[in-house]
Amino acid sequence: MSDKEKRFEKVYRQGMSPSLTIFVDKETGVNYLYAQSGYSGGLTVLLDENGKPVITKE
Repeated sequence: MSDKEKRFEKVYRQGMSPSLTIFVDKETGVNYLYAQSGYSGGLTVLLDENGKPVITKE
């Protein structure tokens, strides 16, 4: 799969284990936070101080 076909782009990573990663949906600009620790993890929309999704504008 080429980079142009990939919908999500990894834009930030912190830590090894546990780790935090931020992904951006290239179609909508919405940011997602993925937290992983050991064999478990979770994904959520990254929200701003007003409770609205963080959107990256190109």
